[in-house]
Amino acid sequence: MRHLVLFATLSVLTVAGLPACASGLDDKTPDQQSIDALVAKVQQAHPREQCFLYAELVHQMTELSARQYAAGDVDKASDLLRHIQQAAHSIHLSVADDNKRLKNAEILLRHTAFRLTEMLHSSSLEDQALVAETLAQVNQAQTDAMLQVFRK
Repeated sequence: MRHLVLFATLSVLTVAGLPACASGLDDKTPDQQSIDALVAKVQQAHPREQCFLYAELVHQMTELSARQYAAGDVDKASDLLRHIQQAAHSIHLSVADDNKRLKNAEILLRHTAFRLTEMLHSSSLEDQALVAETLAQVNQAQTDAMLQVFRK
């Protein structure tokens, strides 16, 4: 009986804590200034740290782009999606054996791909091609990072 009570308590705590953990990546709402600061940080970073910083940059740009799409500012959102594609390509080039926080980068890219999938389903027909192309780039970067994690 004691094990059943312990299991029930742990189950309730786990289920209650999931929304807090899931929303942790989206708590900070990025703006253009934070993205610009992150771009400067990436450019000055050691090559071992660039993969994670690029993943963080892609994530923040995706969140801002989603907010801009929701607000009806399609031109700015589309421009950000093009920048996301460039950053995702940079992730592909920066994945190496000696990267710091490679698993964290992979997790962040997975979450970013999920957000882009949400954008794909909610975007207009004209914008879906750009969002789908961006999603493909992010998925490729996430796959590269994941494969590198498993090689270690």
